[in-house]
Amino acid sequence: MSIVRLSDVVKIYNENTAPVYALSGVSLSVERAELLALMGSSGSGKTTLLNILSAIDCPTSGTVEIDGVNIEKMSERELTAFRREKIGIVFQFFNLMPTLSVLENVMLPGLLLKKNFKALELRAKALIERVGLSHRLHHRPFQLSGGEMQRTAIARALMNNPAIIMADEPTGNLDSKNAERVLTLIRMLADEERKTFIIATHAKEVADIADRTVVLKDGKVVEASMAVEKSSL
Repeated sequence: MSIVRLSDVVKIYNENTAPVYALSGVSLSVERAELLALMGSSGSGKTTLLNILSAIDCPTSGTVEIDGVNIEKMSERELTAFRREKIGIVFQFFNLMPTLSVLENVMLPGLLLKKNFKALELRAKALIERVGLSHRLHHRPFQLSGGEMQRTAIARALMNNPAIIMADEPTGNLDSKNAERVLTLIRMLADEERKTFIIATHAKEVADIADRTVVLKDGKVVEASMAVEKSSL
């Protein structure tokens, strides 16, 4: 069953002055629990597509359906609420709050929804243990390695039990060893937690663990391929 459906999505910037077509009629379906890699060179449209899939941006035209909900006509307030409940986001530069501990950073999305504090704390600790950081519970970001910061960001993205995790170059700022650990974790979560991951990336290693790769060029899908065999890393 598809958790994401895009139909003829167009995104134009500077529409009334010097129009730039970031997306030119993209149609795409993503299945529940699928790990999808979005690839393409800089300027191909993959970040714009990821922003639309993350409910951060809206298309100029076309239909975007996420987890059964059409989002293209939502207000900014509705999109914010939808994003907090349905979508987890992992950023290339981690975006952790520097003054908060690992535990507090992971709890933050739940606190924004004003959920029960004790329940949030218990879930956050379980997620932190799942990503292998129980020994870093009360450390702040500056005390962590790049790989540890990214694993914290993944735990935070899972905090509200979202339907989909969107990740923008999640290994882009990591050395090869930490990148391998993060990709192993992502593949495990996709398999064991049945989470849908959509990852924008330049890294072949991400494509190697994906169920499917979609390549964008000049705002259009030019190639889609299934992984022959999942990498064990």
